[in-house]
Amino acid sequence: MLTVLTPSAPQRSAGSPIRVVIADDHAIVRDGLRTLIESHADLTVVGEAANGEEAWQRARDLAPDVLVLDLSMPGTAGLEAALRLAHDCPGVRVVALTMHEERGYVTQMLRAGVAAYVLKRTASAELVQAIRTVASGGSYVDPSLAGDLLTESRAGSRSAESELPADLSAREREVIRYVALGYTNKEIAAALELSVKTVETHKANAMAKLGFRSRAALVRFAIQQNWLNP
Repeated sequence: MLTVLTPSAPQRSAGSPIRVVIADDHAIVRDGLRTLIESHADLTVVGEAANGEEAWQRARDLAPDVLVLDLSMPGTAGLEAALRLAHDCPGVRVVALTMHEERGYVTQMLRAGVAAYVLKRTASAELVQAIRTVASGGSYVDPSLAGDLLTESRAGSRSAESELPADLSAREREVIRYVALGYTNKEIAAALELSVKTVETHKANAMAKLGFRSRAALVRFAIQQNWLNP
């Protein structure tokens, strides 16, 4: 078994652009993604890869903030690529960009350490939002999938309710489920017919009760509770 020294991701100073590596086996897609990403002043592309092995190598060598990863490339790809990157390059946040919409597959990738799951048919603004979200420590699920995942997770989560802190209210649980699925405070407020300030209060209270300081920790907890598991 090959032992690999893992480079530490560089600490991004305030105001510096988010460093992104693009991994896709089609040059025309990489060109389009580069143009899209670099049209935003806070994002910059520092490298490209045409297959899974190159993606892993670029992640190790360049230690970007974010790796945009096509899950259907030749060689190491999909679940294997996600697991390998999570093990060897834990400081690199992976945004999975794919055509696969199966919810079971989404859950697998989240369990494997992918920080965001974005569909290729989605508007380009969603990819940019996903990159920014994961670079700041959050997680993101494509909105077209998040709603279904949330609905289906409710039934699967009932058996885990008794494991939650006794003083975590039903509304707090509802809010943090939405947070784990990548919804913004404004979107949660609209869905639950609450004010944004009320959502922020429920979120802060729940995070404090659970002892979490980041959305990444909350997402891991949500997976453990089967909230994202169809």
